[in-house]
Amino acid sequence: MQATSTQERPPAPPETSARTWRKAFHDIAQGFQQQQLWAHLGWQDIKQRYRRSVIGPLWITIGMGMTATALGLLYSQLFDQDIKTFLPYLTVGFIVWNFILGCLTEGTEVFISNEGLMKQLPAPLSVHVLRLVWRQALLFAHNMVVYLVVLAIFQMPIGWSVLLVFPAFLLLMINGAWVALLFGVIATRFRDIPPVINSLTTLLFFMTPIVWDAKILEEKGVGWRANLAEINPLYHYIQIMRDPLIGGDEKFYHWGIVLGCTVVGWLLALVVLRNYRARVTYWI
Repeated sequence: MQATSTQERPPAPPETSARTWRKAFHDIAQGFQQQQLWAHLGWQDIKQRYRRSVIGPLWITIGMGMTATALGLLYSQLFDQDIKTFLPYLTVGFIVWNFILGCLTEGTEVFISNEGLMKQLPAPLSVHVLRLVWRQALLFAHNMVVYLVVLAIFQMPIGWSVLLVFPAFLLLMINGAWVALLFGVIATRFRDIPPVINSLTTLLFFMTPIVWDAKILEEKGVGWRANLAEINPLYHYIQIMRDPLIGGDEKFYHWGIVLGCTVVGWLLALVVLRNYRARVTYWI
C-alpha cells in the first residue's frame, strides 16, 4: 500500500507593502483621532507668530481691515462702483482668498517646514495637514471681524441664505486639506514646486474676480471672453462664500463645480498618499 502525502499550501505572507489603500485611509483616520494634537499645534502657531506683541492676533484683523479699505477705495474709483456695495464685495472676496492662498502656499511646505517634528514625533501625515487647515481657519475667523464691521457700517440686507456660509466654509476646509496633502507630498520630492506656486499666486489673484466684478466681463466681453471668470475654479470657491455673506443671489451651479473639484482633488490626493506616504520622511 503506497502512502500518499498531502502538502498543505503555506499561508500567504502578511502584506508588507506600504502602497495600500488601507494604510492611506488609516493615515487619515488616525489624523482625525489625534484632534487634540493638531488643534493645539495650530493654535500654538498663531500664538508663536505674535509672541511678545501687545495686541497679539488682533494684528491679523487690523491688517485685513487696512488692506480691504485701501483696495476698496481705490478700485471703486477705478471701476466706477458704488462703495456701499463694492467694499463688502471686495472684503469678503479678499478674506476667502486669504484662506485659499494660505492652504495653497503653506500647503506646499507643510511637510518640509515640519521636518524636525516629523522625525522626532511619529504621527500620520494627515496630522500636519489638519494642523495647517485649522490654523488657516483661525486666521479666517480673525478676518471675519472685518466683515462684521463692514456689515454694521453699510447695513447690508442679509437673509436666511447667510446660513449657507457654514457648509460653504466646511467645503473650503475639505478642499484645503486635499490641496495641502497633494501639493505637500509632491513639493517634498520636487523642491521647485513651492517657488513656482508662490510665483503663480499673484497671477491667480488678478485673474480671479476678487477686486473686480465678473459682471464687467459680461458687459464688455465679446464671445468666449465673457466667460473667462466662469472657467476659473477659484471664482466658484469664492462665490459660494461671498453670495450668502453679501446678500447676493445664490447660484447653485457654483456649488456643483466646487463639489466636482472636491471629488477630483481628493481622488488625486489619495492616489499620491497611497503611493508615496512612506517616502515623505525620507525625502525631507
